Amino acid sequence: MNFGTNVKKYRRKAKLTQVELAQATGVTPSMINQIEKGIKNPSVLVGFEIAKALKTTLDELCKGA
Repeated sequence: MNFGTNVKKYRRKAKLTQVELAQATGVTPSMINQIEKGIKNPSVLVGFEIAKALKTTLDELCKGA
């Protein structure tokens, strides 16, 4: 699994939409979509904010990436 796949998995587990995750992390829904598709990788700071919003760790999101 890659980072984007893990973000999508945890986002769905948290029952959040891409828009809700974007609002919680301060990025655009388009950025969340591109991260989940593996088109873009977030900065460490954005990755940390995503992990915090999904109530997991950055390490967990990076597993298998």
